[in-house]
Amino acid sequence: MVLKIFFLLGILINAHLFLLCSDADVKRSCCTIFTPLNSVKSYKLSPNEHFSLDVQSGGEHSLSAELVLQKALDREKQPAIKLVLTAVDGGKPPKSGTLQLNINVLDANDNAPTFSKPLYKVRVSENAARGTVAIKLNATDLDEGMNSKLVYSFIKQGNIDPSDIFDINSETGEITVKGTLDYEDTLAYDIRVQAKDHGNPPRSAHAKLLIEITDINDNAPGISITSLITKVKEDAEMGTIVALVIVSDKDGGNNGITNCKLAGSVPFKLQSNYKNDYSLLVDGPLDRETTPHYNVTIVATDEGIPPLSSTSFIVVHVSDVNDNSPVFTEPVVNVYVKENSPTGANLYTIKAFDPDSDENAKVAYTLIDVYPRNILISSVLHINSETGEIVSLQSVNYEELKTLQFKVQATDSGVPPLSSNVTVNVFILDENDNSPGILAPYSEHGSVNSENIPYSAEAGYFVAKIRAVDADSGYNALLSYHISDPVKEDAEIGTVVALVTVNDKDGGKNGITNCKLIGSVPFKLKLNYKNYYSLLVDGPLDRESVSEYIISITATDEGTPPLSSTSVITVHISDVNDNAPRFLESLINVYLKENSPVGTIIHTMISFDPDLNENAKAIYSLIDSSPKHIQTVSMVNINSETGEIVSLQSFNYEELKTFQFKIQATDSGVPPLSSNVTVNVFILDENDNSPGILAPYSEHGSVNSENIPYSAEAGYFVAKIRAVDADSGYNALLSYHISEPMGSNLFRIGTSTGEIRTKRRMSDNDLKTHPLVVLVCDNGEPSLSATVSIDVVVVEGTADIQTEFRHVPMKEERFSGLNLYLLIAIVSVSVIFLLSLISLIAVKCHRTDDSFGRYGAPMITTHPDGSWSYSKSTQQYDVCFSSDTLKSDVVVFPAPFPPVDAELISINGGDTFNRTQTLPNKDKVCFAL
Repeated sequence: MVLKIFFLLGILINAHLFLLCSDADVKRSCCTIFTPLNSVKSYKLSPNEHFSLDVQSGGEHSLSAELVLQKALDREKQPAIKLVLTAVDGGKPPKSGTLQLNINVLDANDNAPTFSKPLYKVRVSENAARGTVAIKLNATDLDEGMNSKLVYSFIKQGNIDPSDIFDINSETGEITVKGTLDYEDTLAYDIRVQAKDHGNPPRSAHAKLLIEITDINDNAPGISITSLITKVKEDAEMGTIVALVIVSDKDGGNNGITNCKLAGSVPFKLQSNYKNDYSLLVDGPLDRETTPHYNVTIVATDEGIPPLSSTSFIVVHVSDVNDNSPVFTEPVVNVYVKENSPTGANLYTIKAFDPDSDENAKVAYTLIDVYPRNILISSVLHINSETGEIVSLQSVNYEELKTLQFKVQATDSGVPPLSSNVTVNVFILDENDNSPGILAPYSEHGSVNSENIPYSAEAGYFVAKIRAVDADSGYNALLSYHISDPVKEDAEIGTVVALVTVNDKDGGKNGITNCKLIGSVPFKLKLNYKNYYSLLVDGPLDRESVSEYIISITATDEGTPPLSSTSVITVHISDVNDNAPRFLESLINVYLKENSPVGTIIHTMISFDPDLNENAKAIYSLIDSSPKHIQTVSMVNINSETGEIVSLQSFNYEELKTFQFKIQATDSGVPPLSSNVTVNVFILDENDNSPGILAPYSEHGSVNSENIPYSAEAGYFVAKIRAVDADSGYNALLSYHISEPMGSNLFRIGTSTGEIRTKRRMSDNDLKTHPLVVLVCDNGEPSLSATVSIDVVVVEGTADIQTEFRHVPMKEERFSGLNLYLLIAIVSVSVIFLLSLISLIAVKCHRTDDSFGRYGAPMITTHPDGSWSYSKSTQQYDVCFSSDTLKSDVVVFPAPFPPVDAELISINGGDTFNRTQTLPNKDKVCFAL
């Protein structure tokens, strides 16, 4: 580096020169000083250790000086050097001048970064959250600028990448937790860190970081169980080793010290062998029959804060020894066997239970000790040694053998075997295997028996006595005599049902008997002669309530002690036609949509007759009860057997709204009985009529036009469209719309009134003729509509507007039929309105406070189209009418009729209407005026 400086002698005094030198330059010329001719003869430089002055002569009149760096510069020690250069001329006297030299030393990247410590140590708790600051490294660089700006980073060693676990901020040197720290996996991390500057070339420094992971008690102890024997015998001695238990804890210090114990009360204990090794020992008596296995719970707890514990289970199975004899379910077994049971019949199954298991519980059965002794048991009975089934080897007759006793022994298969016995009593039961035998004189088989009675015989006259015996015993030999005809339910009191004869073989008082009925029955016994009785009807009978009576007749003698016997007779009650068919409802309301197809089943009649058979078979027929001009039989028909009512024609609501008839149900008894029920058929209106446009726009195919002035303001009346709908209710509620998009920009129409008015003033851009298409829609489902076209012509002035009279066909009468209908409708609605208001006021005046709390306050709502509605919590009256239509509907919602779906349409002030389902659950009755 050479700097040439030219000195003029007169301006050298107190001049300053700033030089920039690199601290790396040595033995280099920093600057060259030139002087003009005959000016400077010598130069002097102030003393310093870094620079010297090299003066050279360039000729006779030229002298130059160079500033030479003699010693390396160090910016970090001396960032700036100040020198004074003195120039002396050759004049007499000599003159001199000085130049102040300020030398700024530029930085070079000659210093490597330095960490504050060669080794950093820090402790971090395991399971520290991500982002936790572990340590902040500190390194410095004596250079300046980019040479001193440091970047921190990890140095990867082998396969270990510290950045997987930790994150280092390259600018601040802050090290935070990035991954999961686990003391049990890694106790410490030895990390190399680097700090590198931004010099060219860059210099770096290295340090060592030791991060120790401190343990927390985050691992519960682990329990390992090794069973030494699969099953412990129930007679095992105390101290028998069952299993070995090893407890381990991955934590360190107190967190890894564990204590082990058993939970609950079990006949076992833990014995410590060495440190964390334990033995599970038998510590009490075992009984497999009481507890076949034990769920032993082992709990290990460490000494950490807070302590952690873990639980392990071992199932100790107890093996059986033969310490129990078989036990029978009953101390004495009584077996009842019917006589004549077939050979091989299973009489009984002996059950013995041995609480032991396997072979120790396997029981074998044998028969021993038979009574009576003279009976060879092996020829009568056999027992299955495995199942305990006792089977008969022969058929037993009650008359020959009535009882049998023996013992059954049950022996287990244990070593040594144990056994027990049970006594079995076999009782032979008599079977009714002998028919009664008729005694003389009527005992001859196949003989014809006859008895004569006089024509004048009175009621209760003795005819004959039938006697019989039965070889069976007990109730099987108890005989009863019956005449098997059933008793009619309309039998008169005193009707003889049966004859009863009582006999007793004893004599004297022991043979005198008394006979009576048991329980409360509509019968009685009448003594005819000695021991002969008649069973008579003694009260009203009703088969529908009781179809049969089981009558118990008890006969008791007068002996000491008295003996008695009982006989049972079943009296069947036969049906008579004493009940007419009954309908399920007293009044039937049927709702039928108009235009329903012919043959539609509109209702199915159901009736019930409590009688039987033909007396209960109902036949349905139609009874015409409508006005004389309505022939019901031509409109509906009923299936006489099923009761299905079908339509014979399609109904039009506009022609017929309701009709009534009766259905008669007649049973097939003799004489036949019948009952009637009234059926009301309500025709429901369907939306099957499109709206009709009224005059003067009703001429089919005509071109309708209206004139309006150019100066017409917004809201100017243009025309009014009127229409009617032949339907009723909401199907006839009409709304008006402009369907032409161009027309709706300039004109609007009242949706409920049909009035066409302008939306705004006319402009020069508007057309002179505006064709409008007005769409009239009803509110039925689906909605039907009609359209009318009107040309609106804009004229310049009101003088050009001429009222256009259309020829409307008129009748000669002063009032047409249409006007007459309108007048009647208006008057009728007004009268109904006034009567309704008067009625409501009267009801309100006479209502008590309790009735107000029960029914709630009434509410009258009016609508912009002229309709009004009255409603309260239990009923609603809704009157709908409009000045634009030829009729009005009164819609009444009374209580007696079932629910009918309907819709209430409320019209707001903006010529729009909203449809909501708000009608109450009441029937709707519409009157068209």
